[in-house]
Amino acid sequence: MAELKELFQSGDWKSEKHVPIIEAPDSAKKGELVKVTATIGKEVAHPNKTEHHISWITLYFHPEGEKFPYEIGKADFSAHGASKDGPDTSSVYTHHEVSLSFKTDKTGTIYAASLCNIHGLWQGFKELRVS
Repeated sequence: MAELKELFQSGDWKSEKHVPIIEAPDSAKKGELVKVTATIGKEVAHPNKTEHHISWITLYFHPEGEKFPYEIGKADFSAHGASKDGPDTSSVYTHHEVSLSFKTDKTGTIYAASLCNIHGLWQGFKELRVS
């Protein structure tokens, strides 16, 4: 049996449509709000169809020197074109992107985890320096 950590996949977001890209500043001042946006398919579009879509993105921050990361936000994407008339018959599709702000007094790493209903769990990360 695989451990959960072994199920996460990663890659270069410029060529792999499943990897969450994190857009955030490289540095911030202590206590300053840091705006973070995570999206899927920035360079290579990911399908957003009933049969193939991103279900959710969760963001974490792991401060340097601490044992565990903190969950700082999660977005569930619920509209993928399905309706009472069947798959891809609706005109409503949720775009797989989440934005939030948080503050910290420590340098650390921002992580994004996402789930594709066909291709499983994916991860991305970005370092944040705090002074």
